[in-house]
Formats: sequence, structure tokens, C-alpha cells
Amino acid sequence: MSNSEQASKAFELLDRKIQKWIWKEQWDQLRDIQEDAIPTIIEGEKDVIIASATASGKTEAAILPILSNAISDNKKGVFGLYIGPLKALINDQYRRFLEIAKETHIRITPWHGDVSRSKKKKLLKEPSGVLLITPESLESLFVNHGTELKSIFGDLNYVIIDELHSFIGNERGRHLKSLLSRLELTLDKSIARIGLSATIGDKNLAKKFMREASPETISYIESQSLGTDLKLQLRGYLDQPPNLDNDPDDFQEEDSGYADYEISKHLFKTLRGQDNLVFANSRMNVEKYADKLRQFSEDEKVPNEFWPHHGSLSKNLRETIERELKKTNRPSTAVCTSTLEMGIDIGTVESIAQIGAPPSVAGMRQRLGRSGRRGNPAIMRIYIKEQEITDRTPPQDQLRTELVQSIAMVELLINKWIEPPSLSRVHLSTLIHQLLSLIAQYGGVRANEAWTILFEKGPFNGITKSQFTLLLRKLGEEDLITQANDKTLTLGLKGEHIVGHYSFYAAFNTPEEYKIIANGKSLGTIPIVFPLVEGTYIIFAGKRWVIKSVDEDKKVVFLDQSSGGKPPSFGGSGIMIEDEIREKMFEIYTSDIQSPYLNQQGKELLKEGRKYFDVFNLLETNFLEFGNDTLMFVWKGSVIQNTLMLLLKNAGLNVAIENIAILARDCTEDSLKSTLENILESDKPDPIKLVENVKNKEREKFDHLLPNELLSLEYQKHFISLEDTFNYLSTLLVQD
Repeated sequence: MSNSEQASKAFELLDRKIQKWIWKEQWDQLRDIQEDAIPTIIEGEKDVIIASATASGKTEAAILPILSNAISDNKKGVFGLYIGPLKALINDQYRRFLEIAKETHIRITPWHGDVSRSKKKKLLKEPSGVLLITPESLESLFVNHGTELKSIFGDLNYVIIDELHSFIGNERGRHLKSLLSRLELTLDKSIARIGLSATIGDKNLAKKFMREASPETISYIESQSLGTDLKLQLRGYLDQPPNLDNDPDDFQEEDSGYADYEISKHLFKTLRGQDNLVFANSRMNVEKYADKLRQFSEDEKVPNEFWPHHGSLSKNLRETIERELKKTNRPSTAVCTSTLEMGIDIGTVESIAQIGAPPSVAGMRQRLGRSGRRGNPAIMRIYIKEQEITDRTPPQDQLRTELVQSIAMVELLINKWIEPPSLSRVHLSTLIHQLLSLIAQYGGVRANEAWTILFEKGPFNGITKSQFTLLLRKLGEEDLITQANDKTLTLGLKGEHIVGHYSFYAAFNTPEEYKIIANGKSLGTIPIVFPLVEGTYIIFAGKRWVIKSVDEDKKVVFLDQSSGGKPPSFGGSGIMIEDEIREKMFEIYTSDIQSPYLNQQGKELLKEGRKYFDVFNLLETNFLEFGNDTLMFVWKGSVIQNTLMLLLKNAGLNVAIENIAILARDCTEDSLKSTLENILESDKPDPIKLVENVKNKEREKFDHLLPNELLSLEYQKHFISLEDTFNYLSTLLVQD
């Protein structure tokens, strides 16, 4: 340890056993985030958010003072609860905490679906130490051991929420908030919450998520050494047929585009011999690029270093590649989805590759944190493919929008902007989930008690008591709940069936999947959206297979090796785009500044996009007639764009969202403008009525159980904003 006065303050507050462990680890000094966090957490009264880059020591900043207090106070029960979003992260932290546990003789217990029953029974019989758990497994404790929660968590003083940003503004986050609120009500005490994240966009929103009733009391501790040097390249590719006359052996892939081949070739030549992560945005792309990179290895007669990693692969396959990445004597590259975006310890990787536009600026920053450790610069390469323009290419696709959007996101990242989470949603699907869980925990609950626990003292808001009554009535009609003579709500037969199934514990959708078996070995699972036809060729786990047979009853697919195949479609949903990204795109189109990180093809594609922006006169107008149709270019995010589309539909126009524009079919520019002016001059419509005819409002797990009024409310809160849209329209029509 350093002899500096500042370093000694935090270090001296720790118990001697913790100090001894630090000495054994040969730390020269505590990091700045640890110096700041340890004294605050030692006090044990404040909620704390620790914002610091990946691998900067924030986990130790939280766990060391918690363990120190436990030793000093001679705690016997479970005094620390660590909550992580992934089982793999739980396993990883368990391995890290074990070394400290050996020194301090404190029990560390992981708890999720893959943990043995014996470990769980031991904790239930003799609660002690630190429990590492996912929100879904914590839910299982409420449902199955509701009457034992006081004895299990009676000594609980701290809750660590790792990867805090991954919970804010979504169903899992509202689920977690509800569980923590219910736990405090059960124990009749406040428990200090410690949030850890490398990607906090708005610290005030993060505070509000952590403790909605009193965000101002939360201590926000941010590392002063968050920054690192960044080396970045954005590579553009034009998806055009290759010239086989010049290089007849250079392109042999009949099942994919030329750009995919060129991207794979560059990845192979650039990444071989190092540890890297390649984020491919979808499981289908993971399989496609892992297969191509394996083929390059075979063609070059060199060992394959490229491996697929995504959530549908079996646990053993995922853990194998994670171990390969940690090895220092053998280079490995994982082609992955967001599964390796979180803080799972995979060692130091040389660089990050991103295929396609990043899903978000926040995700890009999180992924960058996997590179650039130990004083080295972070390296990221982004690969964007654009289609060749023909006389049939619509105007909105001539603007090279994926490339320009990626540039916009890079510029916003450099300017340290990331998307703020949305806290406007009502999360009624999760409300149903928590109501059923609450009834299961206590065996029954009165409606007014449920309102108090879930609304007045819990995290749910946005509906009235009369709407809550409407929801209860609908759940009764569906036999999820019944009401006894004494007004107590209990589970109905259908409710008992739902709560009794293991799939209940997750508040989010978990689609039914088929197990994939090859040579008697499980490779993983595949969603039922994929057509499972015998004789079909597929790529899975980075290899090529043919479907030999399908057992519909047991939901198992049997594979044989094959030389043919294509990646299965795993399904997925679109990404919401923020206003700032579209506004930055407009700024890029109207500027002549050249981004130094673009390759030559990227510069040419950007020049082409700007050329068509000028050809269409989009600096002066947002409207463009195209045949019998009119395009309205909306330089705003998904919410305003979606609201505009619904307003125009409500006015009788045939409209659809087409990339960055709204397409009005069989409509002139004058007619579209006139309709928009009428919308602006009229009274704002009832937002619930505006979304009544939307066909795909059911998005979350229990949305199908909502009365239409509440389903429309949920959609409206998430996907439309009348005030922002009318403000935009008033400015737009004046300018145009």
C-alpha cells in the first residue's frame, strides 16, 4: 500500500483481515474510487452509486467495506446481497469473492438455476455471509420461501446492484425495485443500496431509480480516472458483386453478400493472433461471421481462433470460450452478442469490433470498456455495409443512413453523451407479475394492502385506484385471482398454474425454445420462431449441420454435421433511437467536415450520402415527392416519429415509418402538409384513443392479460409524446 495520507485513511478503516488480503494481492495502493467509496460504505447508512470504468476496482470498492463491517460486527446471518443481471456474472463474481472469503472465513453463496440444491439448502438452514443472486432467483425466494424471508435476511444491511444501468427503465428494473421495496417492508427496515455501473448517462435518473422517494440522499461517487485513450476506425463497405474475372477464387459464398465476405476477411487478417471481442448485433450474425472466420482459418490451414458466443448456446460452450479468452498463451476472439458486454471477467482483450451500427451509444461505451485496460488505449473498429444504389433505390436509402447514424453515435460518444433511460413507463405487465408474487408470498392479500405495498410504498405509479380495480376484475375473469368472502385475494387455478411454473420467476418474456443435440451433446437452444424442418441446413455454434429429426413432444432437435447451412433467424426487436442521434445525423449531412476515423470507402459513402441529401434539398425542406408518394424526413427520434405516424393514420392517411422518414402513400406534398397543419390547429387527441387501433401493443410477458384501456396506456407512455411532437410540428411547418 502507498504511504500517502489519503490512501491510509480508507485502508485503515478496513478490518485487519481485509488489510491482510490486500497485502497478499500486492496492491500498491487503493484506487481513487475505492478511496472515496470505502469510508461512505463503512458508515453503512447511505445509498451509494459508484460510477467507474470496467476493471477499475468498483466491485472491490463495494464488497471490501461490507465484509469489513461484517467481521467487526460479528454478523452471523446474510448481511450482504449482491444482485447481478446474468448467471455468468454471478459465477464470475463468486470466483472473485472466494479468495477474499478464504482470508476472512465468510461464506459466499451463489444462487441461480444452475447452483446445486445442496448449496441452497445449506443457506436456508444456516443463513450467513454474502448471497450472490439474480432478480429472478430472488423472486423464487419470495414465492417459495416467503414466510422464511425474515429469518434468511434478518441481518441484511447492504444490497449491491451490479451493472445498474442494465436495470434502469425496463421491466427487469421495475421488477428489481419492487422486490427490494417488498424486502424492506418484510424486514421493516431500510437497507443500504450500492449501485455499480460503468455506463451512467444521467446521474439524477440513476439516483431516482435507486431510491425514488429520496434520490437527493444518495451519494454519487465517480472515478476521476474514467478516461482512456481511444483508437477508433469506422470502415464502410459497399455491398456489390465482386469482379470474379480479376480474382476468381476470392469469393465463393453464394449464401451471403460481398460486403459480409470483405468484412470477414478484414477481421481475419486484423484480429488473428490477439484476444478480441466482435459484437455482431444478433445471434444470426454471430453464427454467420463465426462460420466465415472458421472457413478462412481452414482455407489458410491455421488453427481456428474465432468462436461464437450468444445466449442460445449451452452453458458449457459459452464458458469454454470465456476460459479461452482468459488464457495468455493462446489467442482467441469471441464473436458475440451483448452476452459479453457486461462485466464478466474475460481478461484483457486487445480490441473491440462492432458489425453494423451500434445498438446505442451507451452500449458502445460499455463495449469499449472491455478494451484499453492496464494503461493501453481502447481500440474499436466499426464495420458498416451499405447497399449499391440503383434506379430502384428509394431516396431514404440513398442517404447512407446506417453509416451516418454510426458516425453520429461515435461523435456523441466522444462528446461523452449517452442515452438517458426512460422512466415514464407504467410497467403494468410487471405489476401483474408482482401482484401474483405478493399473493404467493403471503398466501393471500387484500386489494387495499396490495395497493399500499405496490403503489404507495412500492415502485409502481401511473394508474388510478379505479384502473387498478379494473385490472383486478380482468385478472379475476381470467381466473388468475379470486376473492374470498373476507375480501382476501388468492390465486385462482390458472394463477396457481402460472406461479407454480419455473418460468414465472422472470418478469420479462422467455420464449419457448427447442434443445439442440448433436452427437449426443447439447449445443444450446433455438427459439420456436425458427422453422424446424427435417433436412434443413443450418449454422449453429460456429459449425454447419443438417436437421436430422425433430421431437415435437420433448422439444428437441437432432443434428448431423454437414457442409451446407445458413444461420437461423433468432427473432428480435427494433431499437429505439433518441432525438440527439437523429439531430447529430442532420448536422453531419449539412457539414463538410471529414471524420478522420473513416476508411477510404467510408469517406466515399459519406460523400455520396451528402450528395443525395443536397440533391433532395433536405437542408431547405423535410418533404420529398417520390412517384405517387411523399416522404417526410423527421430528424427526431423514434418516439416523435412514431407519434407523427399515428397522428397521420388517425387523419386518414396511409403512412409507414421508412428508416429516417415517414412515407405517405398516394399523397402529394401539399396534401401531406395540409394534413399536418390541420393536426396542429386542432385540439390534441386523447392519447389513449390515438393508440387504440395499434395492432402490436402486446410486448411484455403479461400484456395479454391487460384490459385494452390499460394496454393502450402502457403503449402510450412508452411510444408516444404528444407535447414534444406538437412542439416539433409547430417549428417544422414554420420553417418549411
